[in-house]
Amino acid sequence: MAATPDQFEGFLIKDTKNWSTFTKEKFTPKVFEDHDVDIQSECCGVCGSDVHLITGGWGDLPTSPICVGHEVIGKVLRVGSKVTTCKAGDRVGVGAQIQACLKCKNCKEHNENYCPHKVDTYGAPYKEDEGHSEVAMQDKNGKQIFSQGGYSSHIRAHEYFVFPIPENIPSVEAAPMMCAGLTTYSPLVRAKVGPGKKVAILGIGGLGHFALLFARALGAEVWALSHTPGKKDEALKLGAHHFVSTKDKDWAKPLAFNFDFILNSADMTNEFDLPTYFGTLACNGEFHNVGLPDKPLPEIMAQDFASNGCKLTGSHIGNREEALAMLKLVSEKKLKPMIETIDISEEGCKKAVEKVKVNDVRYRVTLTGFNKAFGT
Repeated sequence: MAATPDQFEGFLIKDTKNWSTFTKEKFTPKVFEDHDVDIQSECCGVCGSDVHLITGGWGDLPTSPICVGHEVIGKVLRVGSKVTTCKAGDRVGVGAQIQACLKCKNCKEHNENYCPHKVDTYGAPYKEDEGHSEVAMQDKNGKQIFSQGGYSSHIRAHEYFVFPIPENIPSVEAAPMMCAGLTTYSPLVRAKVGPGKKVAILGIGGLGHFALLFARALGAEVWALSHTPGKKDEALKLGAHHFVSTKDKDWAKPLAFNFDFILNSADMTNEFDLPTYFGTLACNGEFHNVGLPDKPLPEIMAQDFASNGCKLTGSHIGNREEALAMLKLVSEKKLKPMIETIDISEEGCKKAVEKVKVNDVRYRVTLTGFNKAFGT
């Protein structure tokens, strides 16, 4: 197995005021443990979560400086003594979660994405003994080690959160599947979306465009709901059977009691008239949020759920089985997301996050050129 450097190198930001000012720096990864996998990064997707965090939309930075990015594709360099899911040389992916206890009730029920001891791929404090201790993991200077993300030369992850990538999926397309893909695939399959179901995808962006691909591939009748009429042709190409412009007056009236499931992929839900959307749901239908706005949801009344018994729900990424099933579906159906690429550098990272911030992306950005940037 190839050697891994003691320190990794990445493009980091220091504060939310200068949220798109990246500097190339070295950082200390977590201590290498028995179930860990070291990966040399090939590319990394740019997620809306990265932008929410570095701009301060979700609060203060958990640690500084911080390296974001949680849609990593790369090559396994070395594995811990107890690793069984991959080997050196494999092409693998890592998403938005990097560790869990794997012992609690949630983990044992395949809900490790809701583990109370989970470690996010960046900005989360590590504990000793693969997270089973209450003792903070520290570097040689006694400073607590936080997880650092994928705008970097390497990433170290617990094997359970390392996913083999099928040969026919290009790395630049697989990268955003690690978060955006899984975040939309998981709620669709948990809602048993398939033949006979009417599904609306609300918000056709980085998340929503994956949701269109998956909902169609799973066999549902698919509507795209968007406030941008110019996205109609792309939405239909991605898998929608129908396109509805929510800018049109009374757009919801013909759709009363229509949808079994609405997957809300927008991150501006704080500006939505939610009762209007609820009214398009069939009896006991579900309005499910995967877009996470910076601001609170609009005020709603308990009565808003009474006319059709609808539900308002949400979710966080997905589990390992869902990640593997998603990749299998993409491979077998030859699903093709719409991806832009930008070479990673201080300027490249700046350009990428600023494009995502103003929704100037069709529909996802993958940072590339890692070998050149880091000399790996």
